[in-house]
Amino acid sequence: MKVTLRQLEVFAAVASHGQVTRAADAVALSQAAASMALADLERQLDGRLFDRVGRQLLLNEQGRRLLPRALEILDRVRDLESAARSGDSAFDLKLGASLTIGNHLLPGLLAGMQQRHPGSRLGLALHNTAQVVAELLAFRIDLGFVEGPVQEAAIRRLPWLQDQLVVFAGPGHPLAGRVVTLAELAGVGWVLRERGSGTREVFERAMANATLSPRLALELEQPEAIRQCVRRGLGLGCLSRLELQESFDQGSLLPVHTPFLDLGREFLILVHRERHLSQGLLALLALCGLEI
Repeated sequence: MKVTLRQLEVFAAVASHGQVTRAADAVALSQAAASMALADLERQLDGRLFDRVGRQLLLNEQGRRLLPRALEILDRVRDLESAARSGDSAFDLKLGASLTIGNHLLPGLLAGMQQRHPGSRLGLALHNTAQVVAELLAFRIDLGFVEGPVQEAAIRRLPWLQDQLVVFAGPGHPLAGRVVTLAELAGVGWVLRERGSGTREVFERAMANATLSPRLALELEQPEAIRQCVRRGLGLGCLSRLELQESFDQGSLLPVHTPFLDLGREFLILVHRERHLSQGLLALLALCGLEI
């Protein structure tokens, strides 16, 4: 058997992009060369790795089983190349994060990574928690940073930091700046993050534990849009204190104190259980204070 690194690289790229054309661009090959490399790999492995659905190539059972091993080989080769560059420890990592973490915590972390490992390439895509998990399961990202509970057995969950959600209102709202009761929250409208976000899941769990059924006024994906709508009196909101502190300091939004709601949560770092922990991943986890 003569499986090549180029064939494995094409296999991983097609798995990530779902098309030979886009995969070829990612690995700097012509479409014909990428198609030939994939066909040669499938022939040597004596079986298809993808199901063809129109123009899309979707991993089949065999492909899903072999992809983690192919990625591990490619990661180890990259580690070898990095170690051979006389002290150069540049890494190439793809990260996914939910909005609060991506906007408020990761910029400093990525800057620290660049300072310690100049020349590293760090890609970051912002999604909600459910989307980050989906990207990890498809091996399109190396590491995920999320705010919500994750149940997928294939995902390893690493506790990272503590966070607190806060109910808030515009300055003109009758509940703004007050300690409120359960009864006072019973009929209010809410401007909330979309389903699938960690913030929404923690909020709904806290409301259910308090036997409250929130009335949804608006459902929005971006925290800034939620802040603006709440500021204009369209309802109460619930976001991380990280998203709200500046507005609280300016007085453009005010907290609504809800001692009966458990709105604490934990930020998690996620990695696929079958993902090889490359030197780059270990370096980033160490920067987060985690030793694996």
